[in-house]
Amino acid sequence: MRPFIYVLSFIAVLGLGFWAYREHYETREALRDVQSLQAEIADLRDALALQRAEWAYLNRPTRLRELAGLNFDRLNLLPLEPTQFGDVAQVAYPAVEEFFGQIDNPVSVIGDQPATGEFP
Repeated sequence: MRPFIYVLSFIAVLGLGFWAYREHYETREALRDVQSLQAEIADLRDALALQRAEWAYLNRPTRLRELAGLNFDRLNLLPLEPTQFGDVAQVAYPAVEEFFGQIDNPVSVIGDQPATGEFP
């Protein structure tokens, strides 16, 4: 009986060793993947910061003013005046019925409940 237990224990130790070996290399591969993803995220953040800076540079008020001045006639632009703006009272808001409609036949979503207030 003892030799059988020894052989079984030896096989269990070999199996656990093989499992630990595989887990070790899978963990190292996962760590490499995480590092590459973190590097990619850092590169994308740098690119996004560069694009934001470029966008801010291109949208400088002085540059836009110069572009508007250069293309004033071609774009048929008009100078801004206070009379071009309206009041809030002039805005036509839709009626509530247009969004929700008239509620004629309400439907019970709770179902039939006992009158005593007890739940089944």
